[in-house]
Amino acid sequence: MEKSIFDVVILGSGPAGIQAAIHASRKKTRVLLLGRMNKSSLFWAHVENFLGMFKTSGEEMLTTGLTQAKSFGAEVLEEDALHITPTGMCFQIETESGAAICARSLVIATGTTRNKLGVPGEKELLGRGVSYCVDCDGGFFKGEDVAIIGGQSAAAGGALTLLALAKSVHLVAESLDVSPALAAKLAESGAVLHQGAKVKAIQGATQVTGLELADGTVLPVAGVFIELGAKGVLELAASLGLDLDESMKYLATDKRQATNVPGVFAAGDICGGPLQMAKAVGEGCVAGISAATYAKNLKLAQEGAAEEE
Repeated sequence: MEKSIFDVVILGSGPAGIQAAIHASRKKTRVLLLGRMNKSSLFWAHVENFLGMFKTSGEEMLTTGLTQAKSFGAEVLEEDALHITPTGMCFQIETESGAAICARSLVIATGTTRNKLGVPGEKELLGRGVSYCVDCDGGFFKGEDVAIIGGQSAAAGGALTLLALAKSVHLVAESLDVSPALAAKLAESGAVLHQGAKVKAIQGATQVTGLELADGTVLPVAGVFIELGAKGVLELAASLGLDLDESMKYLATDKRQATNVPGVFAAGDICGGPLQMAKAVGEGCVAGISAATYAKNLKLAQEGAAEEE
């Protein structure tokens, strides 16, 4: 990348994110699309209920859409965002490889990835040592032994975050699917990696006391963080101060797909149901246009202020 300053950065390479990239790019703004296309649920689906198409694969639709976005000037980086920090002038984003990106506006289109393990103790000990959000609850485990479960960027990034808080950190992953740069960071860190391991149960009566693996190993931990995908709605809401809807499961947006935080827009499944591609595409269109318009106005205001100085 020539520079790290973008007008619009879009998190998520599913139908909502790609559609947002197409429309934002057509507004003549500098656009970056973050994420891996094959992480979208549409990638593995067969489509027969979308206008103008009888039968096609989700992979084909996303591939074609990505080509369209690039043809209009969008740049693509197949990495997840690990940290997002508002700075006043922009949103500072750190990716898996450590790239530092500045965004005048954000479109969050990461879908819903809050998967549960479905093991004994998970439901019973939720809020009593079991958590689905490192950014929300990590601070409660200072000086404790903890485990984080998952093999993608949220788990790997969460493990690095927890190392600054916890006494010890175990990362349990059936397989590790992160960028080489993030994998290298993990290898150099103090996190204990249990690659290829499966979770059998979370132990504890009233509080988490251990994590039992399928091979019979028990990790004596006080906290278990379940992070099975990229950053989800809870992490994003916590780090950016975003409002959730009444269900407390999805991001709240208005008709422009704007959240309560200026410059942050959202589209697709992360905004709630129906969880259909047609809805995601429509919201992506609106979010992309809204984000590009916001970024253009902000850029003009910043340039005007600089001239007055």
